[in-house]
Amino acid sequence: MSRKKSAALPPAATPAGLLVERAGAVLSFTLNNGDHGNHITGPMFDAMLGELRAEASAPKARVLRIRAHGKVFCTGRERAGRDAASVRRESSRLVEFKRALRLSPLISVAEVQGDALGFGFGLAILCDFALVAEHAALGFPEMRSGLPPSAIMAYLGEYALPRFAFPLVLFGDPIEPSRALEVGLISQVSSAARLPVEADALVERILQLDAGAVRRCKQFFQSAQQKTFDENCRSAVQALTAGSLTVLAKGK
Repeated sequence: MSRKKSAALPPAATPAGLLVERAGAVLSFTLNNGDHGNHITGPMFDAMLGELRAEASAPKARVLRIRAHGKVFCTGRERAGRDAASVRRESSRLVEFKRALRLSPLISVAEVQGDALGFGFGLAILCDFALVAEHAALGFPEMRSGLPPSAIMAYLGEYALPRFAFPLVLFGDPIEPSRALEVGLISQVSSAARLPVEADALVERILQLDAGAVRRCKQFFQSAQQKTFDENCRSAVQALTAGSLTVLAKGK
């Protein structure tokens, strides 16, 4: 993949533990909190959420890459709240970040080079593509601390059948990437050495597609998951008409 020079945000604009960079049409979030398991802190959430909101209102990039430095990808999130109000704020920010990531017009690619547990595994699943190193441990250990992972259960059943998804969160047992791929939770398993190369190739393939068509494709696909077959058929007529007119206009 031909790389354009990355432009990092000014240090004052980026919190500790996170690198935010832009290289052409690619926006990258790199977790850099390795001494603490690449846990996501409140300021890291705020910075990433701000970028996603900006892209939603005025898209500049086309692809979002989420990756990490260190031995693990992400093993959770910071839990700083100690009273009902602060815990609720943390929970609301967490859910809003996941919602913004899922609904983002960008095609999101998670490069999971190491263990992804709890929030980290949920983050990878929410991305449009989740590429995982074959040695990584994956799982949702929250119930071992007596905390049902509600934010994960809000969407996990859309990616894996309930007969698999429920035991995964109930018991918190780690699973191998090959099993996660088999049940539909991730997109691809790679060797650690091949992971960045294959992620580069995927990003390049996305960038070769028409930008407007990619955004419309993702938008319709997501919308279709929430509607009935009849609703989708009606929406498809509208979408096909608009898309075809766009293609015809380009051909003139």
